[in-house]
Amino acid sequence: MLKEVLISGGIATISGLVGFIISKKITNANFDIYVEKAKAQAGAIENEAQLLLYKANIKSQEMEIEARKLYESIKEKAKTDLLQREDDVIKKEQSFKRYKQNEDRRLQDEVSTLKAKQVDLKRNEKSLNSLKKRYEEKIDEALNAIEHCAGMTKDEAKRVLLEKVEEKSRGEIAHIVRRYENEAKSEAKKRANYILAQATSRYAGEFAAERLTNLIHLSDDELKGRIIGKEGRNIKTLETLLGVDIIIDDTPNVILVSSFNLYRRAIATKTIEFLIGDGRIQPARIEEIYNKVCEEFESAVLNEGEEIVADLDIGVMHPELVKLIGKLRYRASYGQNALAHTLEVAHLAGIMAAEMGGDARLAKRAGLLHDIGKALTNDSQGNHVNLGADICNRYNEHNVVINAIYAHHGYEDINSIECGAVCAADALSAARPGARREVLESFLKRVTEIEEIASEHTGVKQAYAINAGREVRVLVNASLVNDDESVLIAKEIAKEIEEKVQYPGEIKVNVIRESRAIEFAR
Repeated sequence: MLKEVLISGGIATISGLVGFIISKKITNANFDIYVEKAKAQAGAIENEAQLLLYKANIKSQEMEIEARKLYESIKEKAKTDLLQREDDVIKKEQSFKRYKQNEDRRLQDEVSTLKAKQVDLKRNEKSLNSLKKRYEEKIDEALNAIEHCAGMTKDEAKRVLLEKVEEKSRGEIAHIVRRYENEAKSEAKKRANYILAQATSRYAGEFAAERLTNLIHLSDDELKGRIIGKEGRNIKTLETLLGVDIIIDDTPNVILVSSFNLYRRAIATKTIEFLIGDGRIQPARIEEIYNKVCEEFESAVLNEGEEIVADLDIGVMHPELVKLIGKLRYRASYGQNALAHTLEVAHLAGIMAAEMGGDARLAKRAGLLHDIGKALTNDSQGNHVNLGADICNRYNEHNVVINAIYAHHGYEDINSIECGAVCAADALSAARPGARREVLESFLKRVTEIEEIASEHTGVKQAYAINAGREVRVLVNASLVNDDESVLIAKEIAKEIEEKVQYPGEIKVNVIRESRAIEFAR
């Protein structure tokens, strides 16, 4: 039994050992298979990774090539842009240098001109002082000669002269009394005629108001008192400085600025509006605002002239002529605005010259400048034809332009198609219905003549005709004219106006002598 058990145990042991060996071999065989499979999969993965790496390298090379191309393109564009900007900078620098050279040259010319004028002024001042001294010496000599010839002393002659003056003044007073008596007798008839004239000219009232007066609207009636000032100081300063008539009546929230000079009236209106807006109305502030407004108007007329020249496309023109074109807006001829008339003539002349085979641009240029002298008549002596021709010759305008200026008033014969077009256009613009009014032009001519008479006297700085031509305000140089001489100047101006000017009623001559001392605290 034991033996069988042992045999069975040995057989089982041997069987287990054999099975273990067989199992181990099978397991080893399976492991080798797994290893081979893993190696095969690893090789496949490695091949696939190498393939992906190869593709990635190719893709990166393509991207690098594209990036390089883009870089080169941007680089070339940036280089071209940089070169273009460098050229622009160089051109601007050259242009600036030329502009600076021109400005330096112009400033040097102006400085030279100013120095020459200062030298002339000093020479004239010395000559004037010398002449005044000689004049006083001659007066003394004449007085001594008169005393010697007349056998009277200076005091005796003065007494006789005063008696004669008193007799003459008594006759003048009697003449004035008789004149006012005659005016009083015809007062009823004049009043009736006035009412009829107002009724028949009501439609024309607005027409005249647009050319002779400006209305300034006030936010508060209390501003009228501030404009008048204490004892009328502010309104006297305004009228003296601006050269206009300021009418303040019972009309609510309105004051009236009246003057025949459109440019002067426009400056006065703007100055008063600035003062009202600012609130500080006093003589010093009035003068400051007036100077500022004058500068603004000078700039505005230049800008308007430049716009007109550019719109008409007539080429380059000297700045002084351009400024005068802008000033034509503030000039009227027989009630017709000079700038509107000039533009109308320029357009008509260009069209007619083109139709006749002429130079349309030259015709428009001549039409624009044919009345340029009217912008100078308020400040210079002479008629507008000669003034316009002189200033156009000074700035080397075309011969056709000069011929048109002379020919449109018959001073010369027409020498070209363009000149003929300008003369025809001028006649068309002036002759159309409602273009002009003779009454206004005659009034303007009268007050201008009054101002010219007053300005011609020695020592007069400025002269303004105000109050619709019924008063002349004359400003004299205090260093040349004393108080006694100012009285004599007033009498001389009044006498000359009586002899040379025809006018209704009477004209008041007001001579103002003012002396100023100015110093700065620094």
